[in-house]
Amino acid sequence: MGKNYEIERKFLVEFPDVAHLDVKRRISIVQTYLKKGVNGSQRRVRCVEENGKVKYTYTEKVFITPVTREENEYEISQEEYRRLLEQERGSCPPVEKVRYCFEYNSQLFELDKYPFSDELAIMELELGSPEQKIDFPDNVKVLREVSDDARYSNASLASAGGFPEQKIGENI
Repeated sequence: MGKNYEIERKFLVEFPDVAHLDVKRRISIVQTYLKKGVNGSQRRVRCVEENGKVKYTYTEKVFITPVTREENEYEISQEEYRRLLEQERGSCPPVEKVRYCFEYNSQLFELDKYPFSDELAIMELELGSPEQKIDFPDNVKVLREVSDDARYSNASLASAGGFPEQKIGENI
């Protein structure tokens, strides 16, 4: 089996009115981080609900650069999911989010909304190369790129219970 590489850039955005986006999919995700794997790889399981159907996935990633990682992901059974949950990394609570997948100018964006913020979200785009030009949607306000800022990883956001911009106890 060959190596799968993912090139992805992440942006902090103001959460837009999704009614004005060309949303193709709306997915509810509960993502649980597991203890580190071989060579310090990041491991996680997901419970994904879309259109009333639930599936489970296992992912292992090795970070090569802030925007490039080797990724192996595959579907698992509910029983395997439950078994892997026993390896949960205790320092990181599960990540809950709703992902909106939408197209804009032949690009597939993923917009993640978290329960701790109605104002901010993370928008991601997988690229063919790190230098690829991105054509941002007019109706999404990009605040800044956060690809290489560890504070905006799913694990960090879940541990902090909010975005770094948020004051503790304030739901913005």
